[in-house]
Amino acid sequence: MRMTTTSHGPFHLTPTRKLVTYGILAIWTLIVLFPLYWVLITAFKLPADVDVPKYIPFVDFQPTLAAWKELLVDPTSGNIVARPYLNTLVVGTTSAFFSLLFGSLAAYALLRFHYRLKLGYIGTFITCLLLGIVLLAVGLPWPVALAVALSVFVLIAQTLGRRFRRSVGNSDISFWLVSQRMLPPIAVIIPIYILFQALHMLDSDITLIISYAGVNLPLAVWFMRDYLEGIPIELEESAFIDGASRYQVLMRIILPLATPGLVATYLIILVFAWNEYTLALFLSEANAQTMPVLVVAQNATRGPQWWNISVLVLLMIGPIILVAIFLERYIAKGLLVGAVKS
Repeated sequence: MRMTTTSHGPFHLTPTRKLVTYGILAIWTLIVLFPLYWVLITAFKLPADVDVPKYIPFVDFQPTLAAWKELLVDPTSGNIVARPYLNTLVVGTTSAFFSLLFGSLAAYALLRFHYRLKLGYIGTFITCLLLGIVLLAVGLPWPVALAVALSVFVLIAQTLGRRFRRSVGNSDISFWLVSQRMLPPIAVIIPIYILFQALHMLDSDITLIISYAGVNLPLAVWFMRDYLEGIPIELEESAFIDGASRYQVLMRIILPLATPGLVATYLIILVFAWNEYTLALFLSEANAQTMPVLVVAQNATRGPQWWNISVLVLLMIGPIILVAIFLERYIAKGLLVGAVKS
């Protein structure tokens, strides 16, 4: 007679083990979801209800929209104030789109084309880029600074740049792109601030979109390069033999096959852009203020008002959760990038 604890295989559990497994999963689910539940009910409490632990709405306390009205409704005009939230929505989604667009194209180019860039040209470009930033910092108009930097680049590249024989390849370029993400934004925030100040672009959504897209571009290159590497090159070669152009291959073969990776990468980049605080703090004021800056400002000026903070947290995480739910089937496939190799 077999014991109830005997398993028939690695994927077949006995009733006892199923009970233990589901019990552990239920406890862990409660631990994970309880903070979200606490934030949800706190957003509908009065300040007096927050001090004393109350867990069940309509039983322990009466839900109210007081915290929502305090944050989102102007007391003088009665209009809804949603500028920081709209800024976060526009900047986050747009910057994530451009990061994904340019990052995917760069990842595809690094996989399908071979580059050999001379170090002399790279050093010349960096030098002229720094020269342009310095010219902007001293007060020169940006068209003049750009023209001077380009002229110097062409002059040096045609003379000294050719003398350097050493070059870098695709793997070096990929590593350099990924290494940019290792650098924290606070390390480069001063030159970025000076650059946009000279261009008179501070406190603008466009400034935040450019900055976010540049900071998150290495993530798109990193994830999409690994994902596109799993698409057989023989599919493209067969299409070229049949007379397809590079554009047709990208739109009809690569894009459909890469959809799960694109969706998963977009969501990851969107989370980083949605929660970005350092760049928004230095580059924005009242017009382009985003939700992370507003959350910290509310906490700093009024103290830890948990009912108001809970409202802000719900506004921050709500769209991301909804997007993740609707795109779950693509995300599950995209997150498996690199997990299986043929």
